[in-house]
Amino acid sequence: MNTKKSPDQAASAQPLALIAGPTASGKSACAVSLAQALAKQDRSAVVINADSAQVYADLQVLSARPTEEEMGGIEHRLFGSWDGADACSAADWAARAKEEIAECHAASSVPILVGGTGMYLKILIEGIAPIPPIAPEVREVVRAMEVETAYAALMIEDPVRAADLNPGDTQRIARALEVKRSTGVTLGDWQQAKTGGIGEEVSLHPLVMMPERQWVYDRCDARFEQMLDGGAVEEVEALLERGLASDLPVMRAIGVPEITAMIRDGVSREDTIAAGAQATRQYAKRQFTWLRNQTPDDWPQVESKNIEIDSIFASLLQH
Repeated sequence: MNTKKSPDQAASAQPLALIAGPTASGKSACAVSLAQALAKQDRSAVVINADSAQVYADLQVLSARPTEEEMGGIEHRLFGSWDGADACSAADWAARAKEEIAECHAASSVPILVGGTGMYLKILIEGIAPIPPIAPEVREVVRAMEVETAYAALMIEDPVRAADLNPGDTQRIARALEVKRSTGVTLGDWQQAKTGGIGEEVSLHPLVMMPERQWVYDRCDARFEQMLDGGAVEEVEALLERGLASDLPVMRAIGVPEITAMIRDGVSREDTIAAGAQATRQYAKRQFTWLRNQTPDDWPQVESKNIEIDSIFASLLQH
């Protein structure tokens, strides 16, 4: 993500704090601490969610959405703002986040983005490629291909993209091939024409929290069992009663399939805890990889689980 700007642009831009990290890394508490530090300077701040599970009203427990106590008296937005029946895409979230950020700036408040959904942050900062809808007949043909066949075709039609992809990455290979066949333009060329990003419009104050992995994994294990005892089963039962489509994001959120299997198929509590904790750890691992490889080199990455707010956000707090 490219967020560099000229000194003149940086001086005139409105501030935007961004705290990213894997699940269970302590992002939410860090965001509240930053907001409270700003409050001591008589500056208001608003925490804005950038987590793809915490956007859903149906997933308070399973998404580890902050409680009133954990919010520490700080206003939080875009937490539980979507009904589970409505899929929230990265573009949908980015559009709402831009509105919330603009409202904060208009009110002289500092917006603090917090979350670990990399694609949300990437689209908000960089923008989104204006790719037209894929022709249905093209999508049908491409999605019916075996991955080996699709990859061989992509090597001919978009060799640059093919070289960047794992030959077994079914989803990304199909996407690149259908974009090229439907629009006549490669996915890479479309991405060069991204629009709508706010990276050039704000003074970004980022932090990437990357604590020791085993510490995060241990927290993932403990947290899933706590969720099971704290209302997660009832949340999933309520979702199942609604009869929502199984391919909706809310139904595929971590913990929902595992608890569904316990409710409907008689999977034991012990096996459910093990499966849920494993799914959470795997998600954290993917987040670690994305944050390490996809965030800009000039974004501070802090390995310690004890964040020194005054030091990390010195430029924001001295504003």
